[in-house]
Amino acid sequence: MMRVAVHAFDGMTMFHLAVPLLVFGEVQRLQLADDWQVQVWTEDARPIRTSEGLTVGETSGPEAVESADLLVFPSWPEHLPEPEEPFLDRIRRAHARGAGVAGLCLGAFPVVASGLLDGRSAVTHWTAAEQLAARYPQVRVQAAALYLDHGDVLTSAGTASGLDACLHLVRARLGAEAAATLARQIVIAPHREGGQAQYIDRPVHQLGRDDVLGPTIEWALAHLDRRLSVADLAARAQMSKRSFVRHFQQATGTSPARWVLARRLDEARRLLETTDRSIAQVASLCGFASPVTFRQNFVAAYATTPSSYRQRFAERAA
Repeated sequence: MMRVAVHAFDGMTMFHLAVPLLVFGEVQRLQLADDWQVQVWTEDARPIRTSEGLTVGETSGPEAVESADLLVFPSWPEHLPEPEEPFLDRIRRAHARGAGVAGLCLGAFPVVASGLLDGRSAVTHWTAAEQLAARYPQVRVQAAALYLDHGDVLTSAGTASGLDACLHLVRARLGAEAAATLARQIVIAPHREGGQAQYIDRPVHQLGRDDVLGPTIEWALAHLDRRLSVADLAARAQMSKRSFVRHFQQATGTSPARWVLARRLDEARRLLETTDRSIAQVASLCGFASPVTFRQNFVAAYATTPSSYRQRFAERAA
């Protein structure tokens, strides 16, 4: 059983509330897992009125926190009030018994205020990052990240990055294949790295066949077992290396080398989850020079070995 408790309050936007409800609700609707339950809770169990003027009824009270496996704070009032001690204590108690905690956008403020991230890093909407850092100097605020996951506590940047963070939580609990299925259903990118820039000079857009880089990216995804150097990709796109790197950074918000590594690791997780191929075979199919190189990159990205990941996923699936 996976119980998700989503906090709501008067004046929050429908979008912020809808993000976790959509992502985690799709897990059940797509039958990716049959034991996920999502509840909306408020401090007094009364209906709330959103900033758009819509009323959300049938909310639970704080008792929903007591049995939750994951607490999600999708936002926080824009004047950023300091949470009261009973509210913070509720978060601490849930965390102490093993529940995960996620603060999306301004929802990072109550999570950080609880002390769970003291000595660790956090992120929030870039416009509030300086205020978060000033108010809680014991936490390292990484203003440019999309989301930061410490395993037990996650924070994310503003608005749409909450979708990336929630999809990441699904991936961590149900695997890359389930996350990809869900991403296709709600039509978002299956994986944006948490360390990717929160904002860049030009908007990030989806690359299609008609885009100057689209065919090259499609080709790279179909040939992850190859070397795929920047020079190779630039030649495929019929650009100079310098021009290709500039266009790629502007279009995706990350470098070609980092993007390729992330895609290799995505495919590796999918193969570990869905096939019985050996670690050496997975490494080769995903374009890593050797099983040792594969293992080093996998551990650096996920803090676990490929073998342990496969075993843990198999146990979770069972």
